[in-house]
Amino acid sequence: MIGPNGENIGVITVQEALRIAREAEKDLVEVSPNASPPVCRILDYGKFLYEKSKKEKEARKAQKTIEVKEIRLRPKTTDHHRSFKVRAARGWLLEGMKVKVRIRFRGREITYPEIAREELREVATELADVGVVEVTPDMEGRTMLMILAPSRKVAVKPAAEKPARPAPAKDKPAEPVLEPPLDDDDDDDETGEAETTVE
Repeated sequence: MIGPNGENIGVITVQEALRIAREAEKDLVEVSPNASPPVCRILDYGKFLYEKSKKEKEARKAQKTIEVKEIRLRPKTTDHHRSFKVRAARGWLLEGMKVKVRIRFRGREITYPEIAREELREVATELADVGVVEVTPDMEGRTMLMILAPSRKVAVKPAAEKPARPAPAKDKPAEPVLEPPLDDDDDDDETGEAETTVE
């Protein structure tokens, strides 16, 4: 048995353990029932339950929930249409989300699954630098599905890239505002000189 201060008391009877627990104004709790002999501990059971629930809450907060996004294509999807869907998928993968790529068949298109498989292979190749194929292309009803997961190599990349993108956009509006007055002043001076020369 383990005492109220964490000390090892040794093997004692249940009656003796209950007496020690009453004297300490704490509870006798069986912590390892399968041991031989079973291990008991004297502790404040209410406080023990509170700390246990607190640890469980913290563990749940630490768990990372992975969001799954989806893009839908058709066997006849044009390159332009596919390119902006792939661009969206790239952004999601960089943010740490998984991406489902689904190709839906209509009518007789289902008789040519190799077209859809080739399309999915091309998407996987385009996104190979940011994602890995987690579930290979497979038929699911009248659709063919592939799942991409974010690559571990680029897990840190989004945080570094995001602040860098807005910076050029902020600088661009500032340049036209500053430059025209300077150009206008220079032009006025030049035209003034030219008028003087002509006169």
